[in-house]
Amino acid sequence: MALTAQKIFLNLAVSDLDKTMAFYRAVGFEFNAQFTDQNAACMIVSEDIFVMLLVKDFFKTFTGKELADPSVTTEAIVAISADSREQVDEIADKALAAGGKPSNPPTDHGFMYVRSFQDLDGHLWEIMYMDQSAIAQE
Repeated sequence: MALTAQKIFLNLAVSDLDKTMAFYRAVGFEFNAQFTDQNAACMIVSEDIFVMLLVKDFFKTFTGKELADPSVTTEAIVAISADSREQVDEIADKALAAGGKPSNPPTDHGFMYVRSFQDLDGHLWEIMYMDQSAIAQE
């Protein structure tokens, strides 16, 4: 039997939780107050996907490994889908206006459109739209 998860919780180490929450609010995300305190914030991506933003010292309690410095090392690329090309641009533009940095130039594959940015700590994010009708034609 294949493993299927009910929900996804991505954990990211952050330097300043308040500034990080303000950044993601400016992008358009909301937070679950029940799982947010001075050490962590639960950012809602969808009904089943959450990003736990953890203060670095708190994050370290979950691992014996050194933390990657996302401003110089890529530990992961977080990719989320959008409903349209316009929404990709809207989200990426909000991230850049809120203090994020550009990551890669926009990529247009015809059936797929992607924009990327780095958050305040340097975590890499991609926002993508995939035209399902164009894929079905191929």
